[in-house]
Amino acid sequence: MQAELQHNPQSYGEYYAAVDLGSNSFHMVIVHVVNGSVQIIGKIKQKVRLAAGLDEELALDEVSMERGWQCLQVFSERLQDIPPSNIKIVATATLRLATNAHVFIKKAEEILNHKLEVISGEEEARQIYLGVAYTSANQGNSLVIDIGGASTEIVIGNDMQPIHLKSLDMGCVTFMERYFEGGNITQQNFNNAKAAAHTLITDVADAFLCFDWENCLGASGTPQAITEILVAQGISDAIRLDYLYHLEKQCIEGENIKSLSIDGLDDSRKPIFPSGLAILISLFEALHIQHMNISGGALREGLIYGMLDNIRENDRRQQTLNQAKYRYHIDGTHANNVQQVALALCHQLCAQQNICHLDTETILGAAAQLHEIGLHIEYKRHHEHGEYILSHIDLPGFTRLQRAAIRDLVAQHRLAINNATFDKYHQDYRPMLQGLLRVLRIAVVLCLRRQNKHIPEVSLACDGSNWVLSFPEGWLKAHPLINAELANECWLQHKAGCELICQ
Repeated sequence: MQAELQHNPQSYGEYYAAVDLGSNSFHMVIVHVVNGSVQIIGKIKQKVRLAAGLDEELALDEVSMERGWQCLQVFSERLQDIPPSNIKIVATATLRLATNAHVFIKKAEEILNHKLEVISGEEEARQIYLGVAYTSANQGNSLVIDIGGASTEIVIGNDMQPIHLKSLDMGCVTFMERYFEGGNITQQNFNNAKAAAHTLITDVADAFLCFDWENCLGASGTPQAITEILVAQGISDAIRLDYLYHLEKQCIEGENIKSLSIDGLDDSRKPIFPSGLAILISLFEALHIQHMNISGGALREGLIYGMLDNIRENDRRQQTLNQAKYRYHIDGTHANNVQQVALALCHQLCAQQNICHLDTETILGAAAQLHEIGLHIEYKRHHEHGEYILSHIDLPGFTRLQRAAIRDLVAQHRLAINNATFDKYHQDYRPMLQGLLRVLRIAVVLCLRRQNKHIPEVSLACDGSNWVLSFPEGWLKAHPLINAELANECWLQHKAGCELICQ
């Protein structure tokens, strides 16, 4: 008989695992807590489609249960290395509904050697919100949506606190079985699915519409798949209703799931994509959603952070920035100086031009903090190195759109300006990002000497793309180096089609 594994708390106490037995996929995430920061060290996802095994009497068939048990055999091996107290395993909609759920659960617990909890729809929604809040650093009231295999969770929350939540019995697996029989994709099938979703959403819509929420975040599943499509097609932007209508048209043109071909859509996602899309369109229409960003977390992250009470009060974005500055040896004092100057100029810009958004200060502040991240490699092309690094590291607390904008600002913060950089963004965002780039570049020049005492108080006057930067009398003459750098910056902005005058 194999000896029981002895866990040394000093060695293993910082490892945690969360397992989510969803209606479409089973997920497991493993994290390591280091000096208060949470590092993901492993993720496993398997398409089980448990919900597809529900018959008319809501009993799970043997084939579906077997798929689930086989997946859990894989999970079980990895869980053996983690203390039981640091493991959380939950099941969601399908096992809430299944009349023979106890059969599946009994064997699942034997395989995992751990208790499995079937959580309510409301608890699922709460945990999803916490996962989103911890990883996306919500600002103000936020609407969070998660479309699962058999249920959809809708939550309004503020900061770390969910305010109002609802779980609806509609999901991409159950709707695919119900409205896209045989994998056929027609306009009528879409209309039927959207009508059914609308009926369910209408009953709860007023309770969500009464909140003045400022941003909408999608958690995993269908929003994630759509975001991947937009990125693959060169649209680095939030999800919008016009994009969703276009994707619906593309699905219908494909006629059947087997012939569905959309650039950026993963093959494993195709069987349930049309149904998830129909649900998301209905949510956008019924809740008057203008745009949706993808969150960095969902249910699994909520479970993980729920076990880490000591991290609950931390500023997730600042924690991320601090970790990046430490990892890449960024001069923190200089980064803070650039951030202060950039934000001061930004406030003047936003007061004169109606181009700013909710994300403005978040994006600019992070880009200023990280603008020298590429110096870790070398100086000459450090803006390009910075772009590469920010394209490949995770930035918990920032949405995909924010991460892309931060990366592009860092890439363009010095030398020649590439006017095509922001073409991939929606037209509503381009003026803001172009303004932030100009502000960041000016701030970098003004902080050239890397000491507070040499940073002047300046005022910015804006008339469209024509800017005038006014300095204290005699300051430019007294600082010939920075004056020369400013003159060069004026020339570079002129070449990019903008006018900057320093006086």
